[in-house]
Amino acid sequence: MSSKEPVISLENIEVHFELGGFIDKLRSDVDTVKAVDGVSLEIGENDVVALVGESGCGKTTLGKTAVGLQRPTGGAIRYRGQDIWETKDSRRSVGDYEFEEIRRSLQIIHQDPGSSLNPHRTVMGQLVDPIKKWYPEMNPGQREENLFELLSRMGMKPPEDYANRYPHQLSGGEQQRVALGRALMLEPDLVLADEAVSALDVSLRVEMMDLMLELQDVVNTSYLFISHDLANARYLAGRADGYIGVMYLGNIVEIGPVDQIINDPQHPYTQILRWATPQLNPDLAKKAHEQEIPVREVDIPDPIDPPSGCHFHPRCPQARAICAKEEPELIDPVGEGTRAACYRADDNHEYWNSPSIDDVEEELTVNP
Repeated sequence: MSSKEPVISLENIEVHFELGGFIDKLRSDVDTVKAVDGVSLEIGENDVVALVGESGCGKTTLGKTAVGLQRPTGGAIRYRGQDIWETKDSRRSVGDYEFEEIRRSLQIIHQDPGSSLNPHRTVMGQLVDPIKKWYPEMNPGQREENLFELLSRMGMKPPEDYANRYPHQLSGGEQQRVALGRALMLEPDLVLADEAVSALDVSLRVEMMDLMLELQDVVNTSYLFISHDLANARYLAGRADGYIGVMYLGNIVEIGPVDQIINDPQHPYTQILRWATPQLNPDLAKKAHEQEIPVREVDIPDPIDPPSGCHFHPRCPQARAICAKEEPELIDPVGEGTRAACYRADDNHEYWNSPSIDDVEEELTVNP
């Protein structure tokens, strides 16, 4: 997607989970959830890619796979061209980077900073260990000076005061700043921000995202930003001239530059997310409460037994018979960088001659 040198490359990634206990597996009576099912994505240097979608669509699983916290069951994930899991599994060097160096370069900010911080250690105690490990040449005075500078950059002043506080003595926004600082202090190449602002008040969300972008310029890092809120994705990725990717039942169904995703979405699911976020358009906000939700079905399909063809077709108001038969691939319909997995994106596809899925279902009901 990006024209920059890729830091992380996901190649046809699959992450499938088997449900059931030991006895179920002996009987071969297990269900499989395809949390991520054939996703390819590149994240370039100093990029911002925001993934949005409903809960359970696979965006967090994909994010954890991208930073090496989740082993894929299929496909490959590469850090600067080097396979991450092959590097970890090998007992000898397989490229330019050791696994520890790769892990250092890929960091995460969790949704709930309170649970990700050790309640029994001060801010200083939680931040100093990575410095001791990766910069053993620093003496205690140098480490303290660097940590005070980091806290000041995070807006936590006076840093001497905040350094000696415990997590319970911090507000939610201050806890998230510590979590952000911990992720950025080693100058990683990519940070996974997993719903990193969703627990904050609206005003603090903007403040936090502004801080993330400010520090991005200082550290020269990339963000993979996970959110269920299209407005947050638009703000962060838009200010960074980044991309928005839309996920549905384990697949990316549309990805492209922010302006195109917001103003001219190609996939019906993206259009529904756009409709459901009226603050993106003041005129739409006035009408939203008067409109019915533009979907055929509200309930999300069972991920254990997803629909045939396009997984979105049971809910899609524009679905036709062919949508239930074949799964569309991501294509760039207008040649401007946005890719959508929808037959409607191709003016010459046989979709346009296919009967409405409502007509087909009605015919099956009349003549079963």
